[in-house]
Order: sequence, then C-alpha cells, then structure tokens
Amino acid sequence: MRLTHNRAVLLMVAVTLMWSTAGVVTRHLEFARSFEVTFWRAFFTALSLLVILPLFQGREVFTKIRDAGGPFWVSGVCWSVMFTAFMVALTLTSVGNVLVTMSIGPLLTAVIAWFFIGHRVPLRTWLAIAVAGAGIVYMYADQLSQGSLVGTLVALCVPIAGATNWTITQHSHDQGQDVDLVPAVLVGALISAVLTFPLAYPFQASAHDITLLGLLGVGQLALPCVLSVWCARALKAPEISLLQLLEVIFGILLAWVGANEVPSAAVLTGGSLVIGALVVNELIGWRQRI
Repeated sequence: MRLTHNRAVLLMVAVTLMWSTAGVVTRHLEFARSFEVTFWRAFFTALSLLVILPLFQGREVFTKIRDAGGPFWVSGVCWSVMFTAFMVALTLTSVGNVLVTMSIGPLLTAVIAWFFIGHRVPLRTWLAIAVAGAGIVYMYADQLSQGSLVGTLVALCVPIAGATNWTITQHSHDQGQDVDLVPAVLVGALISAVLTFPLAYPFQASAHDITLLGLLGVGQLALPCVLSVWCARALKAPEISLLQLLEVIFGILLAWVGANEVPSAAVLTGGSLVIGALVVNELIGWRQRI
C-alpha cells in the first residue's frame, strides 16, 4: 500500500507523538528504575517486532537477518546503545534535557559523516552546528553548576550512536549494500534486553509498571519505527528531519501536562537555540533543492 504525501506527513506527525510518550509514561512508573526500565521496554519491543516484521516483510525477513553482513549487525549494536541510553537517561534527568540533547543528532551525523566518509558539509550546516553547540553548552553549564550532568551525558550517547548508525548505513549504501533498518531495530532490542537483564535483577517492577513499559515497547518504539520507515518512502529527508523535531516539542509538553515536569529556563533557552538552528538549516537546504 502506497502513501500519498499528505497522508505520509500526517502519519509522521502521529509517529513523533508516539515517540514522545516515553518521558511522561516513565514518570508514572511505581517501582521500576534504571536498567529494569530499559530491559522491559526492549523486551516488549523485540516481542512485538517478532510479530510485526513478518506481517510487513514476510517470513523471509528472518533469513535476511541470518544472512546479513557486518554493517547490519553494527547497526543493531547502535540501536541497542540508543535504546539503553535513552531510557537510563530518562531516569537520571528531565525529559526536556534528554530530548533536546537527542535533537542534535542530524548535526552530529553531518560531522561524523564528513570526518569518516568524506561527506561534504555546507557552510549553513557548520553555522547551525555552532549555534546548536552553544545551546547544548549552555544547558550543560547549568546542569554542571547544579551537579546533575550525568543524565545528560548518558543522553548524549543516543545521538552519537544514531549518527554512527546513519554513517555506517549510508556508507554501506554507497558501496551497493543496503542495510534494512527495521530488522536492525529488532536486533538492537534483543541486544539491549540481553545486556540489561542481569543489571535489572532483582526485578522490582509492579504489574502496573510492566503494563506501561509493555505499551512503550509496542506503541512508543516498535510500531512507530516501522511506520517511520514506511513514511520515508513518500517524504524527502529534510521533511522527515523537520517533522522529527516535533518529538521534542510533544515530549516536553506531555511531561509538563501529564507529569507536572516543568522544563527549566536553561532547557528552554538552550533548546530554542538547538531547535532553531535545526529548523533554519533544514529549511534552507530544502529551498536549495527545489
């Protein structure tokens, strides 16, 4: 089934809304903490993808995973780092800190791709990196003065792993070997669940917690990841980059309204610089391509 452009935009907005629920749901957990939170979400993500993937790609998807090359498995490891660091960071710092830190992913990707595989980075993107970097430094300086920097440093692992993932898959594509990202998400979830299982023990999560984390595994991660790949077939890269920024806005608003987590002035100021730089960079790039 093919998507029209308008439907793809609306579906991508829905996807970002689903992604943004992690913060507010995490704030309503009763007993689950840190690695246990990561384990249960990764476990339910893997479980749901084992059902979803054959429906979207057929049973041969498991043969593709078995026969996949090195870049595919590196991508899976990158996904596992992203899953683990994201949920651990949410238990250590505010939702706003985590989401704003994650949002530098596209700019970080540009730097890593330039350094390792020689992708050209236009001047506008270097300027955007400088402005967004100033916003992140401002946030970090505020947290350092409060002694609460650890959570944001953990969150920084998410865009680093994401940028590495994109660079590896793009390089593989240039070499004529495409990496199927959705099965790689399954591998990442399995790796994350296996690695965090011993760290999560002894389990403390209540039935209420496991239900919420199960909903996150299915509705916040597995399903939207599959849908985002579907949307990417009908949308251009700048459109997806801009729409993905809605996750930051939705996530902060949901945590504010649903968990009374008011973003700090440093998050609002630094976040405005980061988001503004990303939006301007993508809009200029989009207009240049038209």
